Amino acid sequence: MTAIGRRAFLGVAGAAMAMAAIPGCGVGAGRESGNGLEDPETMARRHAKGRLGARPGGVAAGTGGPGLEPLRVGSERDGVIYAPKAYQPGRPTPMVLSLHGAGGSARRGLPRLQSLADEHGFLILAPDSRGRTWDVVLGGFGADVAFIDAALALTFSRYDVDPGRVGVEGFSDGASYALGLGLSNGHLFSHVLAFSPGFLSVVDREGAPRIFMSHGTSDSILPIDQCSRRMVPELRERKYEVEYVEFEGDHEVPAGIASQAVRWFLGPAAS
Repeated sequence: MTAIGRRAFLGVAGAAMAMAAIPGCGVGAGRESGNGLEDPETMARRHAKGRLGARPGGVAAGTGGPGLEPLRVGSERDGVIYAPKAYQPGRPTPMVLSLHGAGGSARRGLPRLQSLADEHGFLILAPDSRGRTWDVVLGGFGADVAFIDAALALTFSRYDVDPGRVGVEGFSDGASYALGLGLSNGHLFSHVLAFSPGFLSVVDREGAPRIFMSHGTSDSILPIDQCSRRMVPELRERKYEVEYVEFEGDHEVPAGIASQAVRWFLGPAAS
């Protein structure tokens, strides 16, 4: 199957199954702590549900400064952290976890947000997937969640992140993964930015992050009728606040849409 054919199949088949993957119940009381404080079995169970344990808000070591830095988490497929030119240690700064599309990498997708980060003053954490795309697309949450958890813990230890402005964004497969992680970790992510997603997979919902979703009306990879136009009404029915934008175009993120999404992310908090 060609790359386009595979993506189209995932979009149509995934969208048809997506809503059944959203459970009807929320998360009960009690929290699991991350940042390496749990035993391996407990962490593995949490990651298999798409749950992240790392949290901002502690005292950062202050070793991070403006510019681009490799994660160096210990893998050939690693990732990067980008701090805007105006970043100042000691000043809590909004942060976005950025997830690339299938077959992509953190560095390839970074330019899409880097100039906006400098303009609006937010941090970017961009990890690489463990495989050709994100784990849940290939079968279920696991290895990528564990890697992202470690990357988040490292970022929170080196940079001062505003705990009230932590977003997760992605394009295509990255958008699908952003939705899954965002709805699974609503006590961490305040906002989810999903550009042309194909499906949504959640084991246990948590919290109520705000959602921005965009999709091209002529998308030839993940058709809009089978994807966003099916997901948005269901999300709204489940009481999520969704800002939805359609545009005339194919499988892409127009510059104006990206800028609109960032302004939405950094705008006034929901009442």
